[in-house]
Amino acid sequence: MKPLNEIVARMIALRTQGIQLTLLAACPNSAAVLEAAVKVAAVNNLPMLFAATLNQVDRDGGYTGWTPQAFVASIRHYAGKYHWEGPLYPCLDHGGPWLKDLHALANLSYEETMAEVKASLVACLEAGYALLHIDPTVDRTLPPGQPVPIETVVARTIELIEHAERERARRGLPPVSYEVGTEEVHGGLVDRDAFCRFVHSLRQGLAERNLLSAWPCFIVARVGTDLHTTFFDPESARWLYDVVAPLGSLIKGHYTDWVENPSEYPATGMGGANVGPEFTAEEYLALQELCAKEADMKRSRPHIELSGFMAALEQAVYDSMRWRKWVLPEEYARAGQPETVQADAQAIWRALTPERRAWLTQTGARYVWTAPQVVAARQQLYHNLAPVIPDAHQVVVDRIARCMEKYVLAYHLFDTVPLLEA
Repeated sequence: MKPLNEIVARMIALRTQGIQLTLLAACPNSAAVLEAAVKVAAVNNLPMLFAATLNQVDRDGGYTGWTPQAFVASIRHYAGKYHWEGPLYPCLDHGGPWLKDLHALANLSYEETMAEVKASLVACLEAGYALLHIDPTVDRTLPPGQPVPIETVVARTIELIEHAERERARRGLPPVSYEVGTEEVHGGLVDRDAFCRFVHSLRQGLAERNLLSAWPCFIVARVGTDLHTTFFDPESARWLYDVVAPLGSLIKGHYTDWVENPSEYPATGMGGANVGPEFTAEEYLALQELCAKEADMKRSRPHIELSGFMAALEQAVYDSMRWRKWVLPEEYARAGQPETVQADAQAIWRALTPERRAWLTQTGARYVWTAPQVVAARQQLYHNLAPVIPDAHQVVVDRIARCMEKYVLAYHLFDTVPLLEA
């Protein structure tokens, strides 16, 4: 399996031959999503990236329950299930201070959160990750809304890369590829001048430390999409490509979920795209449909005890309190609550419309798939359906895989292993 920096170099070369493609990075927010991504790689003969945040996968298990070692082992397990020996790339997504929710909730100091991130980088290296996204673009010591200065982002990026390279060499581990930058406004890299200053300052800083061998193969930048917008901006992408391709890098887009014009990604030179919440939504909708079938089964099999899966899922999402970050100002007002952590969560939840509660449950489901009550209800659902649907789990996996196939076609990824590994 070629390192990702070599794959990116090959993609840049292929563009001169008129061959345009974009790599897909699935955010592994559940076992079903991970399995679907491996299956898609196997069925379509393509390389697949798995972009795991520290919230999802970390030394403490994250919300998926996977440590880096267990995460990589799961990828290998599914590769065996689908008889796939092709390229699968475990990657760290958003490795930086305070980007793990628990660090922010615990009010860790800068020194504490950096120490935690560095320890997690080493764990990723030891597990065999192929790529590390270095993202020090959050600073909770600054006033709210104030971006981290570009010079600070560069210095901290270099510090984390230097730490990873030093520890990798000390352990005799193979080379790893890097990704830097962010699409978030708080990173200060949205402005074109700021982006160029970041890229050239980073290159100069790495050169001064003899670390140009660790030059990132992917640089993340804003290309029109974010949490609330789904239109990809081809003009920005073309401009960004012209900046980074001569340096041996490609632009990687985040927030690619439900994008309206995915076919524009390879046409404009985008190197990769992360997709995550969209796959969670597909898993949720698949399970919702299975629950509807279970309800119908009760008519012909009155002895079965319904799983109550959707109610268990909604309760688990509510109990997690993660849904509160998506509550709108008018919803606080409707509930008569202040926009603070002291607000009455039950009052807010009761004031939400059924449609909003369903949306928050769907969006927050990724945080609670492994909650004991959700796991138990899911097992009961599958058990109830077994007389008619022997493998309900595979039904869920296949629905997620069909969603991924949309990107396979849009990004011209079908049968690309021979092209990229040549």
